[in-house]
Amino acid sequence: MSNSSNISNELRDKVAVVTGAAQGLGLGVATELARRGAIIADLQEEKARQAAERLSGEGHSAKAASINVTDSAAVNRCLDDVVGAHGRLDIMVNSAGIGQKVTPVVNLDDEEWRRVIDCTLTGTFYCCRAAARHMEKQEAGSIVNFASINGQSPAALVASYNVAKAGVIMLTQTLALELAAYGVRVNAVSPGPVYTEFNRTVMAHRCESLGLTEEQMIEKVRCAIPLGRWGEPEDIANVVAFLCGPGSGWMTGEVIRVSGGMVGVSATPPKRAEN
Repeated sequence: MSNSSNISNELRDKVAVVTGAAQGLGLGVATELARRGAIIADLQEEKARQAAERLSGEGHSAKAASINVTDSAAVNRCLDDVVGAHGRLDIMVNSAGIGQKVTPVVNLDDEEWRRVIDCTLTGTFYCCRAAARHMEKQEAGSIVNFASINGQSPAALVASYNVAKAGVIMLTQTLALELAAYGVRVNAVSPGPVYTEFNRTVMAHRCESLGLTEEQMIEKVRCAIPLGRWGEPEDIANVVAFLCGPGSGWMTGEVIRVSGGMVGVSATPPKRAEN
């Protein structure tokens, strides 16, 4: 039996909600938790339904729910419905977020700034707040937020994403203090490069700005990772499962970097051509 299976067995009968779970890292986390009753919540309702059906077909317990994390009232309704149906909420994993169009701060328009902040930071806040209200009453629960190595060591040309993820880290640590007296733990993971659909879009922009092919960019990033390979969704999911389970029972307010040893991308871009 694999280590991930052992972790999952420790989560038996826990009610979990994973946002952003229709694809990518969120789906990896949902898959890891699903055999213990995870509820897949995602704005992309059809993708979430398909993912839930696939997991159910594999013998896991999963249900799909539509959630728009940028809509405070919709988030509240979704979690109220979960608690109404299951009687409690044990685990909240906030992986929903969006990337930024690669551009320097001086060219970053208001709409793009708000788009990223609203989903990646404010959406995480809405979900944390709604989950915390239920978990306080239970005096138990675990919240795991998705930060990023960008939130700890910023990359150039994605300021709104860097700021959003740095905000997620501070929100995590603040909420950990506020919920400690209720026995509710709040932690975060900071993933490194994982070649999901999310990263593929960002990489395409990077390739264009640096004049590299996709293959060249993939290899460039791989060489910058001390362990010598890109991450896989299960690499992140295993750590999230640990943070949700009893093995991390004396951990709160922690930000765990899961990046193959990569600390960040600190390359300085050259001067831009004059417009």
